[in-house]
Amino acid sequence: MRRMFLVVLALAVAAGCQQQVQPTSVAKSEGPNLMGAAPYIPDIETFMQIGYCGSPEISTDATKLFFQSSMSGVTQLYRLSGDGWPIQLTFFQDGIDFASLSHSSQWAIVGTGIGGNENSQLFLISAETARAEQLTDMPDVQFGDPLWSPDDSKIYYRSNQENGKDFYVYEMDVVSRQTRPIAAREGYNGPMDLSLDGTKLVQYTFYSNTNNDLYLIDLATLKSEHLTPHQGDAMYDGFVFAADGTTGYLICDANDDHINRRATMDLATREITFIDTASQWEVEGLELSPDRSKMAWIINEEGYADLHVMDLASGRELPAPPMKGMYSGLAFSQGMQLAFSFTSSAKAPDCWVWDWGSRQLRQFTFSAYAGIDPAIFVEPELVKFKSFDGMEIPAFLYLPPTFSKGHPVPFIVYAHGGPESQFRPDFIRNFQYFLANGFGVLAVNPRGSSGYGQEFIKMDNYKDRLKSVRDYEYANRFLGEAGYAIPNKIAVMGGSYGGYMVLACLTENPDLWAAGVNSVGIANFITFLENTAAYRRGLREAEYGPLSDPEFLASISPINKVDKIIAPLLIIHGENDPRVPVSEARQIATALGKRGIAVDTLIFADEGHGSSKRSNVLIDYRRRVDFLKKHLQ
Repeated sequence: MRRMFLVVLALAVAAGCQQQVQPTSVAKSEGPNLMGAAPYIPDIETFMQIGYCGSPEISTDATKLFFQSSMSGVTQLYRLSGDGWPIQLTFFQDGIDFASLSHSSQWAIVGTGIGGNENSQLFLISAETARAEQLTDMPDVQFGDPLWSPDDSKIYYRSNQENGKDFYVYEMDVVSRQTRPIAAREGYNGPMDLSLDGTKLVQYTFYSNTNNDLYLIDLATLKSEHLTPHQGDAMYDGFVFAADGTTGYLICDANDDHINRRATMDLATREITFIDTASQWEVEGLELSPDRSKMAWIINEEGYADLHVMDLASGRELPAPPMKGMYSGLAFSQGMQLAFSFTSSAKAPDCWVWDWGSRQLRQFTFSAYAGIDPAIFVEPELVKFKSFDGMEIPAFLYLPPTFSKGHPVPFIVYAHGGPESQFRPDFIRNFQYFLANGFGVLAVNPRGSSGYGQEFIKMDNYKDRLKSVRDYEYANRFLGEAGYAIPNKIAVMGGSYGGYMVLACLTENPDLWAAGVNSVGIANFITFLENTAAYRRGLREAEYGPLSDPEFLASISPINKVDKIIAPLLIIHGENDPRVPVSEARQIATALGKRGIAVDTLIFADEGHGSSKRSNVLIDYRRRVDFLKKHLQ
């Protein structure tokens, strides 16, 4: 860990240079090889202790950098000044869920829950002394999406304190702690952006993961104007006010191709004009500089990220960082600096600052690799295979270093969550462990995944649910037919919706799978919808089907086909999960136990929707490794 901040790595990129930045080289010692000649393959505990640093924020004068890191064992907030040692600003037992830096960089609002329950409470943190003051104390209520007013005197946030189901938007005076509701609508609502003069707020309302609306609120009168009346599904995301307050920038798919693209909105006429008109790739992560003169955005090209920077006055693109990989967490200073988080399949997440004027790139966090040589990490290949109906399905193929043509290996097919999500080729610790130990991994983006346009994302909705299950069937067949995998040594692993997909694969095509690893997955859609947190139910019914159609929900629920499962199954869950209640895990474990099927269950008393504490993460993945080695090797 000492190397993390004692070594200052300044990567200067010469003007016009477009080659990828390489890490600083280390001279080889001429002394004896004390580590031995054999390749070093650490155990899973070591792999899972590789660190991460992300969610950067930068002060307007670029003298202070803030980031979140797991270096303490859970996610906490840190401050870094110049080349000094990082100062830890939060000390919560369960870590933090989010952080929002004030405009002056003197304060931060952080959210933290207990034991993974996701009922984040708001705390005011001094960015200088780390003193914490609790702003909300309602353990059964969730608070989120805090925005600071331009003068740092108020914050705006969402909360379901009214009835536990509907999120209203509230304003809090940070000095007096007085609050008032700003917008009281049914459903899932929250603040998206404030105008530079602090007089107007744009609020979002989500009906599903593919359909939302925006409203403009006058903070003096609380008059609300519907900005996005539309027919059918459409997304209006990432709205940011322009400097004049009369227009805004956003990401929208209400176009002919139904692809997320950059756009402008005239707030008086509500007219939307698309900036990108021909790109086949989706835009994500739009951000403006504090004075709203510069824009940064990310293009999602089949899972890979491409960062762009633009001067809005001239419309001219500015030099972008020369690295290729995964970008996120964009944050501007007042000058010519852009902070961001960067990772790749072979590089742990870290925070960087790019100065497009001087074309200087500086890495300011250095995640620990726990003694593992990053040279052993494997980059995947983007492949496509044909599914049952001829549709091409994208996937990322990871081959272990020991693989050679004609010598197939045991494989793990990975199912992402969501389902409106997308597997991205960033740094995944346990994948690298499996690869180092001779397993292959195929991470699939089946129909229903995001990142490929609205038509693709809707292809598994409601009555089409099992079509995406068939995509995994054909992923399995692809591995065998292409000679990558030993046909009877393929497991399926996933979490959340991916956990449901594990159970669906084992019930719909039981003969194809050698084992399954289900983390926080759905076993019974009826009981899932009945018992999930009230504020989530409407959004989930829009995707999976309504409780008013129990016959269909029963037909896609693995619990009703449990007699077909023949493969051994590992089930992992958190006792406090508000999304997929732990009763889902217990249902499937009990049913399999009665049939005598090998089932291994791991339930954490202090976790929610997945393992987050380092001690639990180590137990979690140690169990996965032991299970997969037992049934695949």
